[in-house]
Amino acid sequence: MGVEEKTLAELVEEELQKETHKHSRRRIAGGTLGVLVVVIAAVVLVAVFLCPVLQISGNSMEETLYDGDVVVAINSKNPEAGDVIAFYYGNDILLKRVIATGGQTVDIDEDGNVYVDGQQLEEPYVSEKTLGNCDIELPYQVPEGTFFVLGDHRSVSIDSRSRTIGCVEKKMIIGKIMLCVWPLSDMGLVSGF
Repeated sequence: MGVEEKTLAELVEEELQKETHKHSRRRIAGGTLGVLVVVIAAVVLVAVFLCPVLQISGNSMEETLYDGDVVVAINSKNPEAGDVIAFYYGNDILLKRVIATGGQTVDIDEDGNVYVDGQQLEEPYVSEKTLGNCDIELPYQVPEGTFFVLGDHRSVSIDSRSRTIGCVEKKMIIGKIMLCVWPLSDMGLVSGF
């Protein structure tokens, strides 16, 4: 007979090996799943607290950022002049460029030229200068602990020139816009970074 007969002990040994392999595969799968859960949680925490990802809605930051662009912010409550920041305004998130910080004086002439502490700003990111929607008294002294912000598309932007928005307090800031990641054709660092 060509069939080999196995003893009861051999059959029991084979079954034990099969069960051992099953448990080891489950342990490996469980470990892998655990690692994936931790990695996903870490990515979510980083995205929410350290580097929020935002999608632009509106055109107040054109020529720098466009409606539909996806950007990454870096958590920072101390932006400098020239930085593009995201901040809370009511239930909305707005993006604007920091022009001046607390204690500085801002003036804007009828042609839309911006002056900080008497010095005209070089603004290569602005394609069309205008005084825009301005209902504050100029020159304007920026209150301590706040930031005077303007949109790059000055004719449509509602920003610190309007009492509606006013200056941005530190506690309202989400972070500095660091990188445009979508669309891929516009991928790169945001000016001011």
